[in-house]
Amino acid sequence: MKPDTHLDRATVSQCLTLFCLLSLACPAAKADSRIQFGGVPVELMIGQVSERTLRLELSPLDEQGQTRAELPSAVLVPLSITEKLRVRELAGERKLRVGRLQVTIKPQPLTISVRRADGTLVQELAFDSDDGTNFITFQTDASVLGLGEGGPQFDRRGHFYPLLNGERAPSLATDGARILVPFLIGTEGWALFVPEPSGEFDLRGARGVFHPREGATPGRLDVFVMDAQEPANAMRDFVRLTGTPAMPPKWALGYMQSHRTLSTEADILAEARTFREKQLPCDAFIFLGTGFCPAGWNFGHNSFQFNTNVFVHDAATVIQELHADHLHVVLHVVPLQRDYPTLHGQIPPAPGEKLDAQDIGVYWARHRELFADGVDGWWPDEGDWFDVPSRLARHRMYYEGPLSDQPNVRPWNLQRNGYAGIARYGGWVWSGDISSSWKTLAAQVEVGQNSSLSVSPFWGTDIGGFYPGANREYTGELYVRWFQFAAFCPLFRSHGRTWHLHLPWGWNTGETGPVESRPAPDPAELHNAAVEPICCKYLDLRYQLMPYTYTITREAHDTGLPLMRALWLQYPHDPQAVTLGDEYLWGRDLLIAPVLEKGARSRRVYLPAGTWFDWWTDEKVAGQRWIERPVDLETMPIYARAGAIIPLDPVRQFTAQPVSEPATLRVYPGADGTFNLYDDDGQSLGYRDGSDPKMVWIRIHWNDSTHCLTLRPEGRMKHWTGGTRVYAVKVIGSDVEPKRIEFRGTPVEMNL
Repeated sequence: MKPDTHLDRATVSQCLTLFCLLSLACPAAKADSRIQFGGVPVELMIGQVSERTLRLELSPLDEQGQTRAELPSAVLVPLSITEKLRVRELAGERKLRVGRLQVTIKPQPLTISVRRADGTLVQELAFDSDDGTNFITFQTDASVLGLGEGGPQFDRRGHFYPLLNGERAPSLATDGARILVPFLIGTEGWALFVPEPSGEFDLRGARGVFHPREGATPGRLDVFVMDAQEPANAMRDFVRLTGTPAMPPKWALGYMQSHRTLSTEADILAEARTFREKQLPCDAFIFLGTGFCPAGWNFGHNSFQFNTNVFVHDAATVIQELHADHLHVVLHVVPLQRDYPTLHGQIPPAPGEKLDAQDIGVYWARHRELFADGVDGWWPDEGDWFDVPSRLARHRMYYEGPLSDQPNVRPWNLQRNGYAGIARYGGWVWSGDISSSWKTLAAQVEVGQNSSLSVSPFWGTDIGGFYPGANREYTGELYVRWFQFAAFCPLFRSHGRTWHLHLPWGWNTGETGPVESRPAPDPAELHNAAVEPICCKYLDLRYQLMPYTYTITREAHDTGLPLMRALWLQYPHDPQAVTLGDEYLWGRDLLIAPVLEKGARSRRVYLPAGTWFDWWTDEKVAGQRWIERPVDLETMPIYARAGAIIPLDPVRQFTAQPVSEPATLRVYPGADGTFNLYDDDGQSLGYRDGSDPKMVWIRIHWNDSTHCLTLRPEGRMKHWTGGTRVYAVKVIGSDVEPKRIEFRGTPVEMNL
């Protein structure tokens, strides 16, 4: 007998309905589909930040099924997020498209895979299930860069990183202070950013592990996943999240001389004259406060009064004297921990803001008198005890405070502590109280690259190291090699104990000056006549390269690409280049290979694909291979890539010094090239909206097949400043004498 098909279908439908009702009534069935993290039910949100970056948020649910409110992030700027998914239950696999990314979500344990449109994996995150251990794991198949400053370098794999801040053992002497920021970059093409400021990364296993900090809200996690196959996209999105780096005043890119124990006002002014008489370019004097040395500029920590035991005249008069020598003045300040355990607020204060001693507006008021006397910048030291919101508030104070008093003058300050987001307040950092050793110098080359990727594009060290150390490694040779390296760091500043040996001429006086660490340097080292001329050579080069350096500083503001670039940023698909931390790029076009070994007679250098030119000899060298470059004490290997157009100014003694000679355009043939030259008044905020009447954008293009150089206005230049810019154009490798080209705001070309 043939079965009744209609009856069978009805029966099946009734059974399915009954099953669904039973499932809803059964807590166990519902629990199976609930999303869990850290042992608690959570809500998952996936949002689109850009075509290549997405946000994953896990928010714990309370007893009423509501998400727990979180305070606004101090790290992130206001974001425009396009929500793509918000769920609390997941019975099976789910797929969705987020920009150019394909996302697959699997339950039990929660696993989120992010792939490109071609199916290649960007990153896979696996979240713990319900055991309360509260961690995630992720892929780490190639070198991992970033993670802030401090700790073992350069590839971060193989180590454990608690996200602690400040000067900490055991690696302080070599790796410097810690500003550990949870922005990790995998050179195979991914980046992760966890803006919550605490936790720990364990990169010792086959997969990376992130543990949110102990005591954190169970189930709470916020993580951004980026496709970093093209590194520039990841850097652009990182500053999209944390804020655009503010342009510094141009003088901050010049050389800065730091001081410790002071003798007399007359000695300070005589030193200023010595820089000018010796024609050693310098833009700033930095003065340590009393407390870390017996006689500084003030009367001790937290003092804002000039030390009358050193200075005969008042602050305004002394500062005016230094300004007359075209030297900016930067003062060191140290807050007392018991007075300022935390910082908060904004300048001007928000409605209802609590104006206590820890409010940044109240604290800034103590700086105002000296600022009015002409102080140009600040060196806020210490602050290891500050939490992340306080660190950001401190950077904001030294940005908003000066602007509240001088609204159209770019502020500048240098700090030892920070976090992701300080760059939007013009945050500059240095690597702390490191030792004077060859091992430390080598480590700092790597630290600078990771810090520039994940904290701020504005980083530097104490040239020569801070502590001389017990083994007397601090010599004229080490100082020279460190000086050469620092000429290609954003912060070009000499500082350290026994500070007279951190002067460019200090190694040939026969004297040490005040000795602040024992044992003192070997007296035989104090008659080294080679040091000063080599320092002068690299000072001159730094100032000649200012048009190039200032342009890549503007590029950092526009794109997030740092000045000091790991090779990965420009050569992400070169497996050799991405592993190297002992050389780096200065902008796109110059490769810098610091000499890091005592007594070196050669330097092994890797040149990525393409043709390269030795900066000193103009020798043309094929890339994608290792070379052995002979060196003497005055030579640090520098290479320019084919297609580079490097603008060079005449030598200046300070960044604002007028010159009458034309600038030079060095063209490196062998490939087409473009350089978008940027300039402005060097001090106002007009760069933000293009209102600076001195703003210049010139697009310089080299056609290698026709040997034609073209200069034309770049699209961002709103109007020509007037007058004529004159350049002497030199094609490297050609016997033809430099040719003169004049730019008056309209296109001009030259055949060479």
